[in-house]
Amino acid sequence: MVEVYVALILRGKKTIEEVPAVIREQVRIRCKELEIPVE
Repeated sequence: MVEVYVALILRGKKTIEEVPAVIREQVRIRCKELEIPVE
């Protein structure tokens, strides 16, 4: 699920605030690894 949300953020379909709280930090970390701005 983390990779799905990272892809949606990358495409501009979702923001980090729209990611479920349960996996939000994992998504934030993965985005940072891929150098995708989330803030």
